[in-house]
Amino acid sequence: MDAQESTELVEDAIGDKSKTRTALTISVFAMVLAFASLGGSNSAKESMHENIQASNAYAFYQAKNIRQTSLKIAIGDLELQLLQQPGMPAQAKEAVQKKIADYKKTADRYESEPETKEGKKELMQQAKEHEAARDHALRQDPWFDYAEGMLQIAIVLLSVSMVGAIPAMFYVGALLGSLGFLATVNGF
Repeated sequence: MDAQESTELVEDAIGDKSKTRTALTISVFAMVLAFASLGGSNSAKESMHENIQASNAYAFYQAKNIRQTSLKIAIGDLELQLLQQPGMPAQAKEAVQKKIADYKKTADRYESEPETKEGKKELMQQAKEHEAARDHALRQDPWFDYAEGMLQIAIVLLSVSMVGAIPAMFYVGALLGSLGFLATVNGF
């Protein structure tokens, strides 16, 4: 074997190692791309779900508020009746006062119901919690988008480096893919 043949064998071996390294790098980045895609999809679904839950809690809060206001108006009307009709029969006066007490109790219950978590106070807290979860998911989503873009470009550059035997493309693709990996981790 002469020097030329051994040089060709070494170059072939190095080329095969380079292609193997590039192929493995592409495989790793493709796997990370799948995770980034899954994370982006999940964060989008979560933000939509939490937004719906927040809207539902606010709507329930408004319904409770309307009912509470209606009861307060009814209480005012009944109290006004008592003032306008001082000579009201005792039995009727007692019935009106009982109704006022029932309405006040119900209006107070609408303000806060810790046992069922359906009072206005609890509903507002739930709505704010759902908004916070939605906002967190919305902050995650762009990182997954950035990661997907960088990883896709990295895979293309790495493929070009393998086909065209251009080492600079490998390094640029590896750098871009590494940034995509970091963006994926940051998204989670």
